[in-house]
Amino acid sequence: MTTFTLRDFAARAADGLMWLIALLHLALAASLVAALLSISDANAAEGSDCGGANILASLEHSAPDRLAALRREADTVPNGKGLLWKIEGQGAAPSFLLGTMHVTDPRVLAMPAGAADAFAAARTVIVESDEIIDEQKASAAIMMRPDLTMLSADKTIGDYLEPADRALLETGLKARGIPLPLVARMKPWMIASFVALPACEFSRKAAGASFLDKKLAEDAVRDGKSLKGLETLVEQLAAMDSLPVELHLKALIQTLALGKTIDDVLATTTDLYLAGDTGMIMPMMKFVSSEVSSDDVGYADFEQRIIIDRNRTMAERASPILKDGGAFMAVGALHLPGNEGLVELLRRQGFTVTPLN
Repeated sequence: MTTFTLRDFAARAADGLMWLIALLHLALAASLVAALLSISDANAAEGSDCGGANILASLEHSAPDRLAALRREADTVPNGKGLLWKIEGQGAAPSFLLGTMHVTDPRVLAMPAGAADAFAAARTVIVESDEIIDEQKASAAIMMRPDLTMLSADKTIGDYLEPADRALLETGLKARGIPLPLVARMKPWMIASFVALPACEFSRKAAGASFLDKKLAEDAVRDGKSLKGLETLVEQLAAMDSLPVELHLKALIQTLALGKTIDDVLATTTDLYLAGDTGMIMPMMKFVSSEVSSDDVGYADFEQRIIIDRNRTMAERASPILKDGGAFMAVGALHLPGNEGLVELLRRQGFTVTPLN
């Protein structure tokens, strides 16, 4: 049996931040959390306000040169500015692309200027997975593939953790209203997706709030629009499951070791998102990680499988829908920037993609 102790990885805890942001790419994680809330809402943490301080704001006073360097790095990221994009091509009515965050923060739900009008005018709404609107159906689909989400029958997460780590996990889950026995047989990456979100997210979901992608899907159905998904939840599960369990265990322990730093990272990420500064998010994450260690704990493989490969799938499947025009496409904001981001991939397909904010 392989065990990973918190002591072994404490010196590299900040590397868990890279996994944290990758976990937040998945609408799946938010959907699974919502399904659990039917059981856990009675114990959810009180209050819906999220704490956390902006990491970059503190650098303005403590390390302005380093902040300037991070901004220069962010400026080199292709399509690293803007959340709402106009897509035109082949004479059809224009479509729109919105970068989202898979959270229930009211500021995120408000969307950037112009997005609500673009959504209202659209005939078709595209999201990462249209299965997120029906939690019972999504749960059934997930239960059909226990090999992707559950440990073998004779194992629990406790078999992979030292007692101190198990206690830390139990505390982190309790703060989110989830008893450890409920998730003990889940694979480490699924448990990590629960503790990677602050307790306030669970409180808001327990009160009935939808994360942005789900709300857009629900509104599309309510308004009689055609709703299209680019992936299935099983495909998202398979992407995560394709990575070695050792990497998932490290991610889980490191995410736990971050403690309240998670709140700071998510607060900073949300501020950058609201400013449309998506190109700064990864430099910020790498900066925090580098303060502790340069070991990326397998993040390159994670990025390839969870971000880049999925970008290509989404671009290919979205293309015929976008060619018809009149669509509103909403996917995680970190799928948009970069040379292998959706904006560039759609341009390579012949579309003109222009930022609107």
